[in-house]
Parts: sequence; structure tokens; C-alpha cells
Amino acid sequence: MRGEFKKGASNKMVSIFMHFNLFLNFIFLFLFACEDKPKEEEIIVPPVVHQYTSYFTGNTVDKKTSPKGGVCLMGGSSEDDNAMRWFLNQSDGGDILVLRASGANGYNDYMYSDLGVTINSVESIVVKNKDASYDTTLHRKINQAEGIWFAGGNQWNYVNYWRNTPIDSLINAGINNRNIVVGGTSAGMAILGEYIFNAKNGTVTSEEALGDPYRDDVSIDSLKFIGIKYLKNVITDTHYSQRSRQGRHVAFLARIAKDNNTLTKGIGIDERTAVTIDPSGMARVYGLGDAYFIRAMGLTEVCESGQPLTWDRNGEALKVYKAPVSGVFDLTDWETGVGGTWHHWSVVDGQFNSKPF
Repeated sequence: MRGEFKKGASNKMVSIFMHFNLFLNFIFLFLFACEDKPKEEEIIVPPVVHQYTSYFTGNTVDKKTSPKGGVCLMGGSSEDDNAMRWFLNQSDGGDILVLRASGANGYNDYMYSDLGVTINSVESIVVKNKDASYDTTLHRKINQAEGIWFAGGNQWNYVNYWRNTPIDSLINAGINNRNIVVGGTSAGMAILGEYIFNAKNGTVTSEEALGDPYRDDVSIDSLKFIGIKYLKNVITDTHYSQRSRQGRHVAFLARIAKDNNTLTKGIGIDERTAVTIDPSGMARVYGLGDAYFIRAMGLTEVCESGQPLTWDRNGEALKVYKAPVSGVFDLTDWETGVGGTWHHWSVVDGQFNSKPF
């Protein structure tokens, strides 16, 4: 009995050991199989990379106001504070968006706190390339702005990046549907007329443009871009007297007249000088210099490639109102002005002439 008991117990222990060994083998195989099984691919959502840099100052909560419309044009160099106050006031305390393709946040504190005008926020957007024009976050910012300011720089970047994209469409919708105020300085002013010297091929001097209005660098653009009521049929120019740009501006107007068989207008503004245009079409001059309101009075006599310009019309080819600081000019008729003087401009064989009348 004792021998049989011991034998049975021994067999039982062997059986337990075998089952335990099988269990260990099963665990090993299971772990090995799990180790060999490819891990489920991890989904990583990349961060959104905007093709622009943003600098924000003010209240991050959007504020809807009732902007008063209008346009502020600045001729370059430093801004005129009183004209900029006018621009900010036209936003009715709303949100200001500064669009630029170079620079940084130089406008933020200046607009938000230095001028004493209460606004909700200032955001400067420095676009890096054309891809930024399709960024829906930037679209939202444009739709929430009560004022849009175009900084100086290179106007070709603006035309190249924004034309025929959601950017110019949304800006125009803001002007037409929400009555936002817009403005710009230097290159930012250059893009606001219906016709644009786009600087695609670089800049050009008056002597060069008058010597050959069809040089490659006399690059005049008439394709639809920013549409502003009182700047229809207008081409602007900046840094006016300081860089003697009257002559090249006349060459721009001559090209438009010749290429389109139409008589156009121009607005030229000196540095540290600004023109505000209210919704009724009244233009007022601010700053330290003069503004020039130019009308072509007849087609050119000689405007051909490789030849110097002649646009004389008995010395009266263009009629110009030179308005000083505080001067006023009516853009509804281009005839009525207060505080300024009238001049005739003309060009003979590439030589610019001016005489008062």
C-alpha cells in the first residue's frame, strides 16, 4: 500500500510538472508571437506650419465694430501720426491687420498704444510666399479686420503673392461689404491704384523712363487687384519730390494712355506726407510735404519703344494740382481744390517741363 501510494504520488507529480512545462511553453510562444507581430502604426498629426509669421498686440477676442471706410495713402519714409490716427479712427475701435512681406512688428505698438486711439488689436502678418495666400487662418484674420494696412517693401511681392488668390478677393469683399478702411505706405500705397507700377523688373528713374517708356523696368500693370472706388483709373507714385519721380510718373501715365487709348490720372505723394480719402471722395493732405493730383489732358505725340517720350500738347499735356499740408482736393470731379496751386506738365524729347497757371 505504501509502495503503491508512493508510486501514484510520483506519477501525479510528473503529470503536474509536464502540464506546468506545457504552460510555460505556451506563455513563451505567446510572448514571442506578440513580439514578432508588427505594431499598429502610430498616427502622428504634424503641427500646422503657417507660411507667415504673426505678431499680435491687444485683445485676442474679436471685436465687431462699424468701420467708416476710406483710404489712407502715405508717400514713404516715416508715417504721419495725424493721418494714421485718422486711419485708426475709421476702424471704429476694431481690429487692425498689417500685411507685409518683410520686416516684423514695427507697427504694433505704434498703432495700438503710441497714437492714443483706442482699438481692439493690431496683428502684423509677414507672409513668406504665395502659399500663405491659401491659409484659411489668414483668411479668417482678414474677415475679422476692420482696417487693413499694407506696409512698405517690394510691391511685386504683394502683386505676385496675392493677386487672383483668396487674399485679394477677401480684401475686396471687406471694402465692398463691410466698409473696412484700407491704407498703405510706399510699396503698400503703390498697389492701391487701379493701375500699378509693379516693379517686377526692378525700379526705374525719371530720366530712364522718359528716355524710353517701353524699357523692361517700366512695368505697368492693369490687371484687377485691389479695387478702391476713388482710385479707379489712377496710378500712384511715392517718395515723390525726394527721388524726383514726377518724370517717371508721367511716363507711366503715357504708357497707359498709349497702350489703352485712355486718359488716366495719378496721385504722387512726398515722403513723410499722407493723403486721406473719405467716403465722399474728399482728399486731405497731412505731413511735411506735398501731394500731386494729375490728369492727362490728351494722348501722347511720341510714345514708342526705344524713343524718348514726347507728350507736349502745347505745354499742357497734363493738368496738376499741387496740394500742400492741409490742402483739400475733390476726387469726385478732379477739379475742385483748396489751398493748392495748378500747374501744367509736359515732356518734349524726354525732357520734363512744369509751369504754373
